[in-house]
Amino acid sequence: MRIDLTPRIGRSALMDALSPILAFLAALVIGGLVVAALGRSPAAAFVTYFVAPLSEVWSLQEVAIKAAPLALIATGLAFCYRANIWNIGAEGQFVVGGLFGGWIGVAAHGIPGDPLWVLPLMLLVGTGAGMVYGLIPALLKVHLGVSEILTSLMLVYVAELLLDYMARGPLRDPAGFNFPQSVIFDDAAHLPYLMEGGTLHAGVALAVAVVVLATLVLGRTLFGFAVRVVGASPRAARFAGFGDARLTLAVFAVSGAAAGLAGISEVAGRIGQLQPSISPGYGFTAIIVAFLGRLSPMGILVAALVIALTTIGGEGAQIDLKLPLDLTRAFQGLLLALVLGADALSRYRVRFVPGATA
Repeated sequence: MRIDLTPRIGRSALMDALSPILAFLAALVIGGLVVAALGRSPAAAFVTYFVAPLSEVWSLQEVAIKAAPLALIATGLAFCYRANIWNIGAEGQFVVGGLFGGWIGVAAHGIPGDPLWVLPLMLLVGTGAGMVYGLIPALLKVHLGVSEILTSLMLVYVAELLLDYMARGPLRDPAGFNFPQSVIFDDAAHLPYLMEGGTLHAGVALAVAVVVLATLVLGRTLFGFAVRVVGASPRAARFAGFGDARLTLAVFAVSGAAAGLAGISEVAGRIGQLQPSISPGYGFTAIIVAFLGRLSPMGILVAALVIALTTIGGEGAQIDLKLPLDLTRAFQGLLLALVLGADALSRYRVRFVPGATA
């Protein structure tokens, strides 16, 4: 028996809009059954995961802070994925952006007068470092034909080991009692807070600004049109004069820059110093966010908030209901699978052809 996928003629715009919502509801049902099988109340789990984080100001701020790097990285990845180019190494670009941008903060430590140039330079260096690191797999693909999937993924481990070495060695605080971390950044090297007495910092505003900018670039510029055309029909793109090599370099540069900006925003915002690890896996989770948002910047922003909400809720469920944190990661993966499946069903008619081999 063979499964045949036939493109639907006259696709329903309503079903296209409803498919992610239906997928989310299906994920809730399956998640509730798993929670019940673990001997916990699905209703209590729903409240802990999705209601409690929205009921307090501090938890709302935490959701926004966790959503910001996810939205930044996933927005950059959307440029690659729309062009059918696969950057799997955003985690490494995030780490490199945080490392090199944070290096400026370490070097500027102790300069009197809180110079205003420190923070802009940190953001610029972090963004540039992520962009350069992202261009490595792009150059290898363009000039040597090496798979960008493998190189971008392997470079993640190089970046993580480099950060670990620098935090434990050259950039370690000499007065830090041998702890593997740098000095705490001066005030001039910290992103300003958006709320007095809160934890919400300007990195959240940066993420929203990048999402808006990406929406305009993808929807209203020649570059955005080229990205869409190359992804939809590479042959037509070549006839239109859009070169594969130049576009590969361009989308990897955009993707790496966004990840680098997210990295330095995390270091200069929430963390405030360099440590052996600065990411709980944002670069990999952002891949889920990108596809949950259907590679649309505004959709990505909503998806990032949903994933951040489940993450904060999962931490609460681990404490209140004694549910394993891995259940949250499993739910996020299930949600992605169901959204992709719903998209496929809305775009294609599935037929089972008997007596045929695959």
